[in-house]
Amino acid sequence: MKYEVIEEDGFKYIEAGKGETLVLLHGLMGELSNWEPVIDHFKENYRILVPILPIYELPILTLGVKSLAKYIHKFIKFKKLGQVVLIGNSLGGHLGLVVTAAHQESVKALVLTGSSGLYENAFGGTFPRRESYDYIREKVEFTFYDPSIATKEMVDEIFKTVNDRSRVIRILALAKSAIRHNMSKELNKITIPVSLIWGKNDQVTPPDVAEEFHQLLPNSELNWVDKCGHVPMMEHPEIFNQYLSTFLDRILLK
Repeated sequence: MKYEVIEEDGFKYIEAGKGETLVLLHGLMGELSNWEPVIDHFKENYRILVPILPIYELPILTLGVKSLAKYIHKFIKFKKLGQVVLIGNSLGGHLGLVVTAAHQESVKALVLTGSSGLYENAFGGTFPRRESYDYIREKVEFTFYDPSIATKEMVDEIFKTVNDRSRVIRILALAKSAIRHNMSKELNKITIPVSLIWGKNDQVTPPDVAEEFHQLLPNSELNWVDKCGHVPMMEHPEIFNQYLSTFLDRILLK
């Protein structure tokens, strides 16, 4: 990761650029580096913050979607950001929804890509067999339309994580929390602009999930990325950035 991680008052985050604030939220197994193409593209015109979610730091008994959402809201307050645009992938999108539902006055707009909150098929329906490197590689490849994007470095990092017992317990607890915390009955209350940028070939949160989000969110648009899996900003960054740029121009330059 080429951007420096700042540590301040219990928060760890990346910050770059100036202007309207974009807060980028990574997924359960996601890395800050997943957002590098977005940071590179938008830092000239926007202030970008990427908090590290304290998945491995929060007390296990309180670890869940709600506690992480509270952490994000505390971060926004700590940085005195005012209204922000929240942009979340996978679990990060789910957290963006929870923060928005509870604190809509703090969120100017929301961008969801491969978001959980309605349904997700994590790891292809099964939790990884920790001892099998090849199995982990297959499941990481499952995230993408083009399996070659799952680099050895990426697979090594996931393999290391799922072989750490304390981390696995936390991942399972958080995954169960996300499944329990279904957002379908709350989405109609989110009236700010929402952009859905979705991989047409997403197997983790399939296209019908995006369609349902679009139907339930009253002020939403749906943008498809062809030949793309669960992480459009990594697999097709140019297309993702173009959709995001068009959306930001529309909502921020009124």
